[in-house]
Parts: sequence; C-alpha cells; structure tokens
Amino acid sequence: MDWTTKISDQLNWHWANQLRPRLDGLSDIEYFWEPVEACWSVRLDANGQYVMDVSRPEPSPPPVTTIAWRMCHLIGSVLAARNASYFGGPSFDADTFAYPGNAREALEMLDQRYAMWKAGVAALDEDALGRTARERFGRVTMAALILHIQREVIHHGAEIALIRDLFRATRLGQVPVMPPP
Repeated sequence: MDWTTKISDQLNWHWANQLRPRLDGLSDIEYFWEPVEACWSVRLDANGQYVMDVSRPEPSPPPVTTIAWRMCHLIGSVLAARNASYFGGPSFDADTFAYPGNAREALEMLDQRYAMWKAGVAALDEDALGRTARERFGRVTMAALILHIQREVIHHGAEIALIRDLFRATRLGQVPVMPPP
C-alpha cells in the first residue's frame, strides 16, 4: 500500500471538496466578526502589526475565537511552523510572525502554507513517514505528526465554516426563535 498517497489524499480531498470552497468570498467583516463578548481575535499591536490574542496557560474553558484567529492559527503554528521544521519553509516565530490583517491576505497565506505542506507530505516515502519528528508535545513518527496536523486543519476548518454559517444567519435575521419548552 502507498501510505504517502493514502495520508495525502485524506487532507487533499477535504481541502478541495469541503474546506477551501467554503472559504471563497470571505469578507473582512466575517474575518473579524466576534459572535460573543471577549472573543480572541487578531488585533493591531502598538507597533501596527497584527498579533493573535493568546494566554499561557490557556483559560479553561478557552475563549471563543474569531475566523481571523482560527485562520491565523492554521497559517502560523499549524502549517508555517511545521513547514519550517520539516519541509524547508521560512523560519516561524509566533511572536514576530506577520499575521494577515484582512481576509484576502489570510486566504493567500493559507493557500501558500497549505501548498507547501501538501508538497512536503507528498515527497515523503515510507521510510520518511516512520522517522521521528520532534514536537513540543514529544517525539512522534512523521506519519503521526502528519495525521495530527491534518486533524487540526479539518477541525478548525469546520469551525470556520460554522462561524460563517452563524454570521450569515444572524446578520440576515435568519436565526429562528425557538419557543420555550
């Protein structure tokens, strides 16, 4: 069995058929929309750079996050960091990374980081899939890391799609009012 193809196909199918089409037409208003109070987002800092809201340790429960935050998480610590570590991408530092300040830039960056990830994974052979990857959460095989990153993309992509659905429904007054039980 060609494990590289099987592993690659999982995310590539999801990306092409579910996630990426759901991102078409993303507006800046949706990108920054805060559906509840105290959302984490991406905001301008004192130096005029966009930075992600974060807190260590993360509060429990964690705050609701905006589409901007979720996309920047995928662009940065999920894809760019791993592209830098394993596939020859530019170095990544979450504290100095230039996060996108609008939906168009975010989509371009996400497409670029995903393309590099896709090419990197596709270039691995079975021996490379079994090699050790050093991650902040421990040592794992490259195959296990790839599956983890793909779960992250699928998970956060589904959340982004849901937030877009909620934005459209609430902004257009389409949320039905349910009678009390």
